[in-house]
Amino acid sequence: MSDVALVQQLVTRYEALRQEIKKVIVGQDGVVEQVLLSVFSGGHALLIGVPGLAKTLLVNTVSQALGLGFKRIQFTPDLMPSDILGSEILDESRNFKFIKGPIFSNIILADEINRTPPKTQAALLEAMQERSVTIAGHNYKLDLPYFVLATQNPIEQEGTYPLPEAQLDRFMFAINLDYPTFEEEVEVVKKTTAGAPQKVNPLFTAQEIIDFQELIRRIPVADNVIEYAVTLVGKTRPKSQGAPELVKKYIDWGAGPRASQNLILAAKTHAALQGNFSPDIADVQKVAIGILRHRLIKNYKAEAEGLSIEDIITSLL
Repeated sequence: MSDVALVQQLVTRYEALRQEIKKVIVGQDGVVEQVLLSVFSGGHALLIGVPGLAKTLLVNTVSQALGLGFKRIQFTPDLMPSDILGSEILDESRNFKFIKGPIFSNIILADEINRTPPKTQAALLEAMQERSVTIAGHNYKLDLPYFVLATQNPIEQEGTYPLPEAQLDRFMFAINLDYPTFEEEVEVVKKTTAGAPQKVNPLFTAQEIIDFQELIRRIPVADNVIEYAVTLVGKTRPKSQGAPELVKKYIDWGAGPRASQNLILAAKTHAALQGNFSPDIADVQKVAIGILRHRLIKNYKAEAEGLSIEDIITSLL
């Protein structure tokens, strides 16, 4: 089958997938879209929202609809790296035997990832980047496709550890969840307080998701689109020549090269899911806020003047 026909097939399958997720998740269309963009791009996503906005339910529903293995890790202050990765134990014949931790699954829900100290947060770094883990000198490959979907509560600061920049940079998207509208909340209450919960059917196999990810990689991109993405990321760096006054005044650190890579990958996926065989600048702009939001560090002036990162990115676009 040609790549153009495969893109058309992906559009149809993607629509069916969204309808399946809608059985359980009310509203949050933009959030679902960004999570699925990161899945088909092969990236990880960080969901940021107050408690009770169905972050955990969303990840669980997505994993069921994708037909993938799913493990949930509840991050707590006393969680150790071995609780995530696994550990070696002595068996009956006095040989060391490796017991796999919950990280060995297709989709990992890292729940409240900022509740655990940096030592344990760092246990995820190799898995997120290399899709493998090293334990006691042995390297273990993780099953593909592999995604970390992490949740973070922005209002609770008691007993939390902010994610290091190196870890934040591993996430393709940072996705903000907002409260539902009045109509959506009425529907949520109706759905969740009567009858049995809806059953979600698996629509994909692991191999099909890998095939679609490889298809996205093969999609061609015009040079001017790549140059636009790289220029946009360059503008977020206050010390670069092309940085506008707004960035020099309000930003301490800008985005690194991984942001440029992610912008192009996500733009390709965004274009493919709309049925287009090559992304344009509008596709880059559509995904820019979710990809740049967690990679810029604003200074105290921006805080004092109530300027948000989203405001700054929007002005750059």
